[in-house]
Amino acid sequence: MKQMDAHPPAAASGPIAARSAPVLDLIGDTPLIALSFPREGVTVHAKCEFLNPSGSIKDRFARCVVLDAESRGLLRPDSVILECSSGNTGVALAMIGAAKGYRVTILMSAGASRERRQLIRRLGAELILFESEGRYQTGIERSREMAAQDSRIFLPRQFENPLNVEDHCHTTGREILRQCPKTIDAFTAGFGTGGTLAGVGKAIKDRYPQAKIVAMEPAESALLAGECPCGHLIEGVADGFLPPLLASAPLDDHVKVASAEAMAMTRRLHTEFGLLVGTSSGANVVAAVRLAQQLGPGSTVVTMLCDRAERYFSTALFAEPEQEGSAPLK
Repeated sequence: MKQMDAHPPAAASGPIAARSAPVLDLIGDTPLIALSFPREGVTVHAKCEFLNPSGSIKDRFARCVVLDAESRGLLRPDSVILECSSGNTGVALAMIGAAKGYRVTILMSAGASRERRQLIRRLGAELILFESEGRYQTGIERSREMAAQDSRIFLPRQFENPLNVEDHCHTTGREILRQCPKTIDAFTAGFGTGGTLAGVGKAIKDRYPQAKIVAMEPAESALLAGECPCGHLIEGVADGFLPPLLASAPLDDHVKVASAEAMAMTRRLHTEFGLLVGTSSGANVVAAVRLAQQLGPGSTVVTMLCDRAERYFSTALFAEPEQEGSAPLK
């Protein structure tokens, strides 16, 4: 693994574990909105996780794991929070590190969008890019090696930490149950760590045992369907392996969404709903619409709008040709 791009953080100083961080109070309690699709003949409900302060659902786990580590005395003034991330968790941890005064180092695939790198650097974290060669576990293994060599390092371990599931069950899931006006018939979302599907799925199943919990996965990398992982354009999901936390998700089924479908729906969310969200959000909505059509009129299907579109400006999502000039006024 080669360090390709790094920005050294400022040195930590003084007692910091008890530092107040008002930004943490902005995390969670995001709205649940109804999205009507007359052409498809359905309405689905979407949780607006892109409204979290760093712009993604990953703020939830970052807050939970840091506060838990503080409560157990695992973080000291000289600690370094180290995590392998495709981007959103890295941004979230960098935000909380900045607010709480912790040093943060993020290992990220060199293929991640430029905007995510810039956000992590702007928040004062160290960024180390690695060549994954299609194998995300390279970064996870590297983080463990680095932690074994430096006692200051604290690993959140988002792919295997049960706090990821517990927090989504107790916060995200309960919020959805409180906000949804009807009996929930199905919940669908993609998986990166598997924490959202497992935690929200458990909360919904506990209230509505008949509800279907359905995993969305890229058609080009449908591991749950028993297919080989290949390249896809839905960033933040399906990192080429089945994460350990996914095993605890109460899954009833899975649905494949092609990258082109996800891109098209994401652009519809931009232009038809005014929701500037990322590609995984579009993929989730494709899956939700499909489920609602299968379940029939009046069904209630819930999904997630995971992050903001601004971190995708340099990706294929915004690669469409721009029209220069404008039509003359009449």
